[in-house]
Amino acid sequence: MTIATTTELICFLVLSAVVVVGALGVVLLSNIVYSAFLLGGVFTAVAGLYLLLNASFVAMAQILVYVGAVNVLILFAIMLVNKQEDLKAITNLTTRRMVSAGVCAGLLALLVRVVVTTPWSLPGPAAVGEEATARIGEHLFTDYLLPFEVASVLLLMAMIGAIVLARRDVLATDVVTGQVADQALIEKARTPLLMNRAD
Repeated sequence: MTIATTTELICFLVLSAVVVVGALGVVLLSNIVYSAFLLGGVFTAVAGLYLLLNASFVAMAQILVYVGAVNVLILFAIMLVNKQEDLKAITNLTTRRMVSAGVCAGLLALLVRVVVTTPWSLPGPAAVGEEATARIGEHLFTDYLLPFEVASVLLLMAMIGAIVLARRDVLATDVVTGQVADQALIEKARTPLLMNRAD
């Protein structure tokens, strides 16, 4: 093995370990903020795997879209909607864990079967080379324009929903009247303070 092959193998093993450990942390940690940060680490490690496959455009898209947009949006929503409430006891927790473990084991067995039975030695398509980015852009704004725009609208709707949910409990009581702050009080029309001073 050459130095380049050894370095590539070491990078692959390190990135794969980061992906596996980070994914387990996302699922198993009870603190949702830590899970969101670990999810960002998983996305970054996946981008590193794309770089090992010489897919630089996909790697940068992974960083910009998933780490820079999706993961930041998840953190934004968590910190806005995060209400310090005690979690209620979950009924039939053992049964739910057994069902979840069975589903995960089935998916793992399916993935292992696909990996073992797939003939990976088949030749792939011819490399596009430096025109890959231009070719991807053409497909993105012609053949896949609708899914591209729908994804952006979904992200916008999620952010607006997080803001609306967070506005409801900004203050426990109104600072002017002392009334309990509910949604009707928040949306109540008021005279601007500058107009009151002018009168």
